[in-house]
Amino acid sequence: MALFDLPLDQLRGYRSASTEPGDFDAFWTKTLQEAREHDLDAVFAPVETHLRTVEVHDVTFAGYGGHPVKGWLTLPAGATAPLPTVVEYIGYGGGRGLPHTHLLWASAGFAHFVMDTRGQGSGWTAGDTADPVGSAPAYPGYMTRGIEDPETYYYRRVYTDAVRAVEAARSHPLTDAARTAVIGTSQGGGLALAAGGLVPDLAAVAPDVPFLCDFPRATTLTNRDPYREIGNYLKTHRGRTERVRHTLAYFDGVHFAARGRAPALFSAALEDQTCPPSTVFAAFNAWAGDDKHIEVYDFNDHEGGGPYQEAAKLAWLPSHV
Repeated sequence: MALFDLPLDQLRGYRSASTEPGDFDAFWTKTLQEAREHDLDAVFAPVETHLRTVEVHDVTFAGYGGHPVKGWLTLPAGATAPLPTVVEYIGYGGGRGLPHTHLLWASAGFAHFVMDTRGQGSGWTAGDTADPVGSAPAYPGYMTRGIEDPETYYYRRVYTDAVRAVEAARSHPLTDAARTAVIGTSQGGGLALAAGGLVPDLAAVAPDVPFLCDFPRATTLTNRDPYREIGNYLKTHRGRTERVRHTLAYFDGVHFAARGRAPALFSAALEDQTCPPSTVFAAFNAWAGDDKHIEVYDFNDHEGGGPYQEAAKLAWLPSHV
């Protein structure tokens, strides 16, 4: 697939047409206050993995509604003092998988906390977290569950889980709360943006080819899932476009980016039809912090930078956490 979106020089100046709701901050303040009425109750249970260079803990913490959310905490073996910490979120349809698949960041000397994604984890890696909240009629997938009201939308629960995951990670004695970064690719990048806008004291944010950004453009530019789930829903439920757009505005990564001030390293791929580059640049250009950079992969689709971007983060992150 050749280039299909705006030229790079226009991407660098592109701004989203997404309109921020007037009560955006009040909505998220209320949502997080309600979540914090439940004890975090973070439990870290040691796991025997037969790995010798790391120690792994099976994590459970209370997310949205006090619902149990799973995760892994991986530490360099023998760590005795608080470590810089990376909280990672997972791409669409995936789950936390198995511990031995998460070795990179602990191998580099970080504490690494991977959050499972409620209701997902049956697409390409297995998950262990249910979503006990029901939904009105929805198109198959997750994008339209409860989509006609911000209060009931699926991602209200997931974004809240993402914030609580930072709190859970910081609660462990071998993590350094002041040196905590959030990262993720695709959906995970969108969750990193949400956390970056909702957790004011993060040390760094690194979203790769982030999903959940610039909904007005994404839902009309690409024909790929997951964004296409929204179009298919509206194709059936005629006349509900404005109601859906109103809901999505509360979850648009562009508006979280406008509140993010931590140092940030983004990545975009110019042939990415899943998360079109203009939608990624919309969030990058909105990022409020001055210390920000974006890696651009000219001839890549949604795989983005892959291991090259991992190498870029390995070089960048130690100077920020």
